[in-house]
Amino acid sequence: MRLVGECRDLCWLQMFFTASTFIFCGDSIVRTEICVFILLMLTSITPTSAQDKADQAKGKAKQLAAIEEKITIRNDVEYAMVGDVRLKLNFYTPKTSANGPLPCIVWIHGGGWQNGDKSSGLARVGKWVATGDYAGASIGYRLTDVASWPAQIHDCKAAIRYLRANATQLGIDPERIGVWGSSAGGHLVSLLGTSGDVKELEGDLGTTGVGSRVTCVVDYCGPSDFLRFDTDAPKMSQPGQPVYKLFGGPLKEKLEMAKQASPTTHVSKDDPPFLIVHGTADKTVPLDQGVSFYQRQRDAGMSTILVKIEGGGHGIGGSEIESRVKSFFDRNLRGKDVTVSDAVIAANE
Repeated sequence: MRLVGECRDLCWLQMFFTASTFIFCGDSIVRTEICVFILLMLTSITPTSAQDKADQAKGKAKQLAAIEEKITIRNDVEYAMVGDVRLKLNFYTPKTSANGPLPCIVWIHGGGWQNGDKSSGLARVGKWVATGDYAGASIGYRLTDVASWPAQIHDCKAAIRYLRANATQLGIDPERIGVWGSSAGGHLVSLLGTSGDVKELEGDLGTTGVGSRVTCVVDYCGPSDFLRFDTDAPKMSQPGQPVYKLFGGPLKEKLEMAKQASPTTHVSKDDPPFLIVHGTADKTVPLDQGVSFYQRQRDAGMSTILVKIEGGGHGIGGSEIESRVKSFFDRNLRGKDVTVSDAVIAANE
């Protein structure tokens, strides 16, 4: 709806400037009247577009309020501490649920490893927690203004270990933990998926003695191979840009670190199931990052699913892809006999 409104307004602007040209090229009263008519139409449409946005915001707030009525929220649960930095997660459980420990969906936010926070998790996993079928969590991790790589993956693995070690108290099944993230979060969940057996990336923060392996992964437009970023997305590696800040310097001087941080490096046949979702028009993390990651996994013998969003940019959403994500989690965390389609989705679905 937003795109339609913007395109509609652009069309009226084009008509206005065309009519204005007619006026300056001639003295016809009829042409003047046309321009006045278009101006009136334009001024009546623009507020409608703003009103649509306001209505959408109200609708989302109402949906979140309805979700919050059905779940218990525990914010700022400390899972580890580094120096004087307390690492925290938000945890969600349904007020009404089936018997027995619940599978848990963990959200990891994006923001170029330099922005964003764990509060975004409520809108992502809250609605499924509200069904009573899942528990949920949203992880906060150190951003690049606090620490560079590998702090981010050490934090995420510490959070998974915390959830697993405290599964009984939290009411979750330690063997059914799925992860989901977008952009930088997509990178981190992908690395959680492929590096479950990589000691060098485990770290020793917080709870130890249990593993950080996850049961399944949903990756929205996450970087998968940093060694190709100089070609695929060179701007991201320039000074002050996200990849430069993540590694603490130019990519060409951090190749070993970039290789270690790349999910593709650690792909093996025993990795958990993956659902990779990527927009074909993504200019931040190019589609090839998702396609090459998918192909690497398929070559290793994994049953990875790749869904392309035709015309989609760096931002994934819509009812169709959310339905497929839900089916993916239902299949891998709840044992449901459901199919997850890999058919291309149009960006407006």
